Amino acid sequence: MAAVDVVVCSLVTLWRIPAVRHKFPWMFLLISVVGSVLKEFQLVPQTYFSSSRNFLNVYFVKVSWGWTLLLLTPFLLLSNTTFSRDAVFLGRRLLSPAVATAVWYSCTETFFYIENVTGECFQTDSMDARSGRFTSKAECKSAGHHWHGYDISGHSFILTYSALFIVEETAPMASLRTASMSTLPRVVLNLLYVALNLIVILWVWMFICTSVYFHDLSHKVVGTASGLLAWYLTYRLWYRQPFSPGLPPQRQLKEHKRHT
Repeated sequence: MAAVDVVVCSLVTLWRIPAVRHKFPWMFLLISVVGSVLKEFQLVPQTYFSSSRNFLNVYFVKVSWGWTLLLLTPFLLLSNTTFSRDAVFLGRRLLSPAVATAVWYSCTETFFYIENVTGECFQTDSMDARSGRFTSKAECKSAGHHWHGYDISGHSFILTYSALFIVEETAPMASLRTASMSTLPRVVLNLLYVALNLIVILWVWMFICTSVYFHDLSHKVVGTASGLLAWYLTYRLWYRQPFSPGLPPQRQLKEHKRHT
């Protein structure tokens, strides 16, 4: 597993670079705007990823929150247990996936609601003939028609928010490299960390594809801004307060033990 250790070391070093951590969130907004301009002027040729039925979109992006929780939850349990086995501490830290899930659900439902109340039903996708019999997207789609409303990009939101959520919660790995752990937990933790970084890379790539191939500029910018706002309100504001899940522990273990 020496190769995995080398990869983990390299990834930890990368994320410890201040410029990388500080500029990573705002990269999504830049990609969204630049990608939209490229799409508007049709400067990017059609590829396999310009179809919404591509493998990564169908089996990863459409269930992206499931992949994020599947890999991040055991990582949180293992990494935070290394810092402290106190039940209150662990309980607070394991609240972060629950909070993030509530944020994800609330935002996506809000997007669906906005699209529903701002839309109209048309018989064809070219919007040349209205179908006034249907007043909701569900009724319109079930009748085989096309609903056109203000469609905030859920992909832009979830890919931004998921990537930032993972980066924040895997930050303690910088302190865990020298932790005294038995072989199996260390191997599992390292593999989870590598997998989570691969997922972040995948989310960024699919975010780029969304930006250059799908949605209108405002739909993507609003979706991206929603993801950034959700991250900022939690990790930059609320999680710094006493009554919150708290920020991921990043102090060295010896320092932490002197304070517990």
